[in-house]
Amino acid sequence: MGQTLGEILDEAACGRFPEADGGTTVVRAPNARDTGVIAFTAHSVVFTDEDPEWVHALLDGADCDALAATMHPRFLTALLDRTGRVTDTIDLLTVATWLPGAAETELREVTDPVHPRAVSARRRRDGVRVWEADGGVLVLGRGVADRWEVAVEVDEGARHRGLGRELAAAARHLVPPGEPLWSQQAAGNARSIRAFQAAGYRPVGSEVLLRPGVPWPDGARD
Repeated sequence: MGQTLGEILDEAACGRFPEADGGTTVVRAPNARDTGVIAFTAHSVVFTDEDPEWVHALLDGADCDALAATMHPRFLTALLDRTGRVTDTIDLLTVATWLPGAAETELREVTDPVHPRAVSARRRRDGVRVWEADGGVLVLGRGVADRWEVAVEVDEGARHRGLGRELAAAARHLVPPGEPLWSQQAAGNARSIRAFQAAGYRPVGSEVLLRPGVPWPDGARD
């Protein structure tokens, strides 16, 4: 393919995906923080500084459907062990286009945020900014391959009122004109998936991010 991860993501944001040929493309990690796997329809992209031949050999030996190999627990565990990294979950990767004008939802930017969502975002993104609304918080920053990423959190007492959808939609007004906005939702978080899709975010694939951290201790997975 001969592209960087950023170029692949830019193409995907415009609806132009890697060829659905059942293959896997291995590209260099965009920085020291970001390593992982994105599975598009019938084509995966592994971004890592590990030897591409090692990645392909491991996938070729997977005892599973070839289309599922990059998201198979054994492959991901081997990649985690080899890189000494940690991960949280497999996410649904979604993207939306920028919207002009001001957001309909009233937002208040927080200059010294201590919300757990904001604290977590600073470990994964650069240039993090945080806004609050009555009953929720919106976090925006530059994540994987410098893409714009958003996450929202809704207080328990404010749920089931559409606030998550409103915050996800409001974020589309906060990115620079013409920039796509990305978000990840855990595959089991149906409520979040519904909110983001209702706000105009389109699913493009699944994603696993491997971040620096303390690996599992020996025997912890036994």
